[in-house]
Amino acid sequence: MWNFACPLIVYGDNALDYLAQVKGKKAFLVTDKNIVKLGLTKPVTDQLDAKNIKWQIFDEVEPEPSLETIKKGGIAVGKYQPDWVIGIGGGSCMDAAKAIILLLARPELEPEALSVLEEFNFREKARLMEIPTTSGTGSEASWAIVLTDTKDNRKLGLGTPEVMPDVAILDPVMVMGMPPQITADSGMDVICQAIEGYISTWGTSMTAGPGLIATRLTLDYLPRAYKNGNDLEARKEMMYAATMGGMCGSNSMFGLGHGTGHALGGIFHVPHGRTVGLFLPYTMEYMINGSEETTAKFAEIARYCRVTSGSDKECAKLLVAKIRALAKEIRQPLSVKDCGIDKAKYEKEIPSLIDRALNEVMTMTAPRVPGAEDLGKIFNYAYAGKSIDF
Repeated sequence: MWNFACPLIVYGDNALDYLAQVKGKKAFLVTDKNIVKLGLTKPVTDQLDAKNIKWQIFDEVEPEPSLETIKKGGIAVGKYQPDWVIGIGGGSCMDAAKAIILLLARPELEPEALSVLEEFNFREKARLMEIPTTSGTGSEASWAIVLTDTKDNRKLGLGTPEVMPDVAILDPVMVMGMPPQITADSGMDVICQAIEGYISTWGTSMTAGPGLIATRLTLDYLPRAYKNGNDLEARKEMMYAATMGGMCGSNSMFGLGHGTGHALGGIFHVPHGRTVGLFLPYTMEYMINGSEETTAKFAEIARYCRVTSGSDKECAKLLVAKIRALAKEIRQPLSVKDCGIDKAKYEKEIPSLIDRALNEVMTMTAPRVPGAEDLGKIFNYAYAGKSIDF
């Protein structure tokens, strides 16, 4: 038995007006200082004020939020006792909101011990809303939580289906100011989630549709959003693509690009979207070399995205080339070397990279699961920018 979970999604122009329908007394806003500085919390707090809903802002979320920050947010939310927790920001802020609302229900919980096997019943206290200000992680429509263990220098892929948000608000006014670099980084995360969710061994017909649409929208609109941040149509479509990518991946599972990307980002502190986008074409090549069945799935994506050329294998390889061309167009790194990582330091960390990738659940749901030897070769090939031939 399978299930497909997603929030109520309110989207389009003036979507923030939905806040006028919200019932409650107190809201706890989880965000970062830059979002507050940019004035992106004000449209939300103005709506809450109009409804006479009191609010408090916790703005201490950092990129790739740490366990320490989540614990601090847990103490603050416990003191405030809201009936809404609202994440406002990129994936880091939205993931932090998910973790913090769990601590509202279970203040004694160590965030790193979060388990899919437990029940938290946090809705007895509050409901969860997410308002993205980037178009990337799809965290507003997923139950995944990525936190950072700063002591062990490790990214933790956590989550529980219970923490799927109640409401996601996609208002283009919240992403219009996104700078080109963040647009590019987050956009590559979208296409990685969509493609990996589509080919995942846990994927079904229910998850395939959002994955296909998110991939095509990203190929069509990400270059436009990158080149012109005021392109309203491109911004809207990338918001929708991000949410659908999150729906696809969270209801199937992400794959080897995320497993290897998390490993690289955790050790070398490269932004999440940049790392998974970097590894996506390499891991796609690895999958294509593994089986005709997986190759056929890539070909389905390619043909839907109007990237066609003969046989399944030709289409699949053309899709890989298209993704590399997209990355080049929006000035994303095509190799680990392009990230500015020293070769000697990188080679020293390859055993740790392998170990981390092997222990990622996402690696296990890829159609072709590599062992340590193949992972080592993938990491070496990705540094040199060499296409996978094994």
